[in-house]
Amino acid sequence: MISCRGRMVPNADIGSELQKQFAILPGGRGMNGSPIIIFPEFPAFGELEEEEVQNVLSYLTSIPSVAASGVGFILVIDRRLDRWAAVRPPYSAYGNLHLVLVLRPTTLFQRTLSDFLFKFNRDEFKMKVVMLSSVTELHAYIDPGQLTTELGGTQEYCHDSWISHRTAIEAFALMVKTTAQTLQAFGTELAETELPNDAEATTNLLHTHTLKKDKMKEDLQVALSQGGRLLDCINEPLQTDPEYNMTHDELENLATVQRLLGQLDETETAFDDFWERHRTKLEQCLQLRHFEQHFREVRAHLDVTSERLSGFSEVSVSPAHAEHVLRELSVHEDKACDVLDRALSLACEGDRLIENSHYAEDSIRPKCSELRGVCEEISSTLRSKKNFLLRAMELHHALEKASQWCEEGIFLLASQPVDRCQSQDGAEAALQELERYLDTAPLHTLADRGAICCQYEAVLTTQLRDQVERVFQKQSSVQEMFEKRRISLKKLAAKQTRPVQPVAPRPEVKSPQSSPNQQRKERRYSADNAICKKVESPIHNGSTRHASLSEEEENLAVLRRHVMNELLETERAYVEELLCVLEGYAAEMDNPAMAHLIPSTLLSKKDILFGNMPEIYQFHKRTFLKELEAYTDCPELVGRCFLERMKDLQIYEAYCQNKPRSESLWRQCSDCAFFQECQKKLEHKLGLDSYLLKPVQRITKYQLLLKELLKYSKGCDGCDDLQEALSSILGILKAVNDSMHLIAITGYEGNLSELGRLLMQGSFSVWTEHKKGHAKVKDLARFKPMQRHLFLHEKALLFCKRREENGEGYEKAPSYSFKHSLSMSAVGITENAKGDNKKFEIWCNSREEVFIVQAPTAEIKTAWVNEIRKVLTQQLKACRDASQQKNLDSVSPSPTSNNTSISL
Repeated sequence: MISCRGRMVPNADIGSELQKQFAILPGGRGMNGSPIIIFPEFPAFGELEEEEVQNVLSYLTSIPSVAASGVGFILVIDRRLDRWAAVRPPYSAYGNLHLVLVLRPTTLFQRTLSDFLFKFNRDEFKMKVVMLSSVTELHAYIDPGQLTTELGGTQEYCHDSWISHRTAIEAFALMVKTTAQTLQAFGTELAETELPNDAEATTNLLHTHTLKKDKMKEDLQVALSQGGRLLDCINEPLQTDPEYNMTHDELENLATVQRLLGQLDETETAFDDFWERHRTKLEQCLQLRHFEQHFREVRAHLDVTSERLSGFSEVSVSPAHAEHVLRELSVHEDKACDVLDRALSLACEGDRLIENSHYAEDSIRPKCSELRGVCEEISSTLRSKKNFLLRAMELHHALEKASQWCEEGIFLLASQPVDRCQSQDGAEAALQELERYLDTAPLHTLADRGAICCQYEAVLTTQLRDQVERVFQKQSSVQEMFEKRRISLKKLAAKQTRPVQPVAPRPEVKSPQSSPNQQRKERRYSADNAICKKVESPIHNGSTRHASLSEEEENLAVLRRHVMNELLETERAYVEELLCVLEGYAAEMDNPAMAHLIPSTLLSKKDILFGNMPEIYQFHKRTFLKELEAYTDCPELVGRCFLERMKDLQIYEAYCQNKPRSESLWRQCSDCAFFQECQKKLEHKLGLDSYLLKPVQRITKYQLLLKELLKYSKGCDGCDDLQEALSSILGILKAVNDSMHLIAITGYEGNLSELGRLLMQGSFSVWTEHKKGHAKVKDLARFKPMQRHLFLHEKALLFCKRREENGEGYEKAPSYSFKHSLSMSAVGITENAKGDNKKFEIWCNSREEVFIVQAPTAEIKTAWVNEIRKVLTQQLKACRDASQQKNLDSVSPSPTSNNTSISL
């Protein structure tokens, strides 16, 4: 017997009653496949309580292999050694009995009594009951291979083994269910876990969740191990006897265990996949927290580096001072390079996180850009300061070099002996010495004051400009002295030479502006340009143009009729489908003949399942279809029909709001026999859920058809009505969509209807800044955006957190947990925030609390800003009107004065 590890089994309360073995389910089947339940010989049957018999029989008939047969079951009562009184338990209370076979008592008196009383009480048996005199007669109704040996059959049956298997299977089923629920609850806990704001908390959370995951996996492995042992136990007869034929119940037990094991495998696979995603998210969160922490540290070092760098002067008063500042700047540059390397390395790390599809890409990318921008700014400042100092040093050295050349020139002039210059040879030698020194002037002096000022303009301070002026003045004085000395020395060294005959230069020959040939070409070119080409304008025939326009109008009319035909045909089909659903499903729920097929979860819930579909059907059948048909010959005017019935079409909003409840109810009962029987009668290939979706599809279809009609009706009389009808239908669809989101809000304690009409709703990234708050709160507001779904009402703005639900179809629709609300009477708005064209600010209380909202696109941001401004403008106007009215009411004219002045 397989142990259940102390777990309670679902039917442990009738375990003692099953042990008495007054009713068994050996696994045999009748001719029509009906399961066979046997009441074997049981001497103390008359002493049994009626409740005991009912409990055992209810349990046996509720076993899936019996209940799923759908044809009832056969009851075999063996009372050969008992009295007639034991033949009459209250079996008539069970409506799913197909046949009762009674082996009546064998004693003459009891047999005669049973014949008489059976005929006398035949009406009390509300089913087919056959009285049998022997086992042979029983074999005429049931094959011996389906009966136990006590009834002359060949089927082997061990009651203890049967109870053991049932107990183990039910325990295993409970374990599978409990394990699945535990895993689902753990998954929900993981999904709703808020990501921590620091690395240590994230590490602890990851460790805690990992430990819980490992414990869940251990429980899952225990369940799989127990299922494997149970499967081996069921297959044990096959292992000892390969030719052993399993009974239907044994085969059903085998299939049940295999199905449960399959469910466990699927649960484990789904859980592993979910855990992998959750673990990845936590690891990415940990990476983000480390990245943010390193970012703050590096950013602080960059700020210190930039501040120190700003303290280095770009002005130098001398070459020595410039060299000193440059050396200090080089030392600071070495330290700054380490910080820059860390910053750029951190930016590369952020790039790797983005490449690996990090969920916080929008938060990481700006930080990487900021790091690179600051690094580039510091590097550029370093290069600029270094370049300025180098340029200043270069100018200082040039000025020093020029000044030194001047000093050496003055020394040269002063050192030439006067007596040596009195002779012609001495004067010539002194002149040559002077000429040689003057030849070195281009290498040492400053040639052009304007070029120097332009070349070194960035580093020219007032002091340097004065120094440059002094050097140029000094150069000019020295050169003037040299020129005077040259003249005097040339006179002393002058010799008589042959005069040189000057030669006049040949005058330049000016070419004429144009030759005669060129003039003729120009005249010919002008004449050619003066010729104007004649352009023949096409002459349109009036009748041809009229025919062309008529043909185009006819084509548009054909297209309009085609769209109108599609509108009418689909409308008629839609009305027929609604009628089919209401008669084939909704009406059948009130049919007493179908009541036994309706599950308890579906009772009295017709209004939930079908919503206001009857109201929709009556409107389309009695009103809308007939009015549409009136526009068959003038489809361009059908917009008037839609405009006249626009209020009636708002009934779809109630239907769509009820759709999630309807979908949930359908999923609970979709497999029940009632829906299958209705679908079979209607001969539908699709289930009811496809037809319940028809109203949603229809209201959406109208706007497509109106767009087509509008496209082919440009310039027609009803064009404006079509445009207005299209806008109204789109407004209904938007209202339906907004209401579907609005009813999904949870956690709001007030009445949403008191907030006024819902104007807009959508998802945004939101940062919160507090003017007076903890530094940690400010850091959080700066680095971590919150994903919030905003609902803009006339009187308030709601901030909610979007939560995705598990399931399919409408059950997968999100829900919104209420987080915060702002009264529109206390709200202010800033259209542009931090230079991002997708961001705007919403604030209150004199900007003590600011919400920075980032829209998905700039267009969405503009739409929201305009709508919020419209609300605020309307409120302001209403306040002004109320104030003016109050002032007017408070001023009452004096009865004695005719010219009272009222100041507003």
